[in-house]
Amino acid sequence: MNAPTYDKPQPDISAVSRPFWDGLREHRLLLQACARCHTVRHYPRPVCDRCYSMDCEWIAGSGRGTVHSWTVNHHPFHFAFKRESPFITLTVDLEEGVRMQAPLRDADASQLKIGMAVKLMYEDMTPELTLPAFRRAL
Repeated sequence: MNAPTYDKPQPDISAVSRPFWDGLREHRLLLQACARCHTVRHYPRPVCDRCYSMDCEWIAGSGRGTVHSWTVNHHPFHFAFKRESPFITLTVDLEEGVRMQAPLRDADASQLKIGMAVKLMYEDMTPELTLPAFRRAL
């Protein structure tokens, strides 16, 4: 039996962001940190916005955080998202001090509260692509 094709837009993985995406594929959250001042940053980028160093390291993130805000998406920005609309995109304050956006998978908007604890989960879309999502922390 043939595997279903993944018809949604895929991230443009660069040399700078590859460790993040490789970590997700291994079901690990890797966050970029400045090798000079140790400021954690997300999304991955080549320069520290605190000390402007181009030296970075990758640290293991816990995947735990709290809801900062959310959006209920009623109108898909791409036809492939139509079958799951409406869907919720969370902005999460991770324990490491950075924010991350990803869809929520196990609740509806009526169950959400600012500060609610959530946990990262991993969705294997293809053998090469794993995407982040959040679920309520139990």
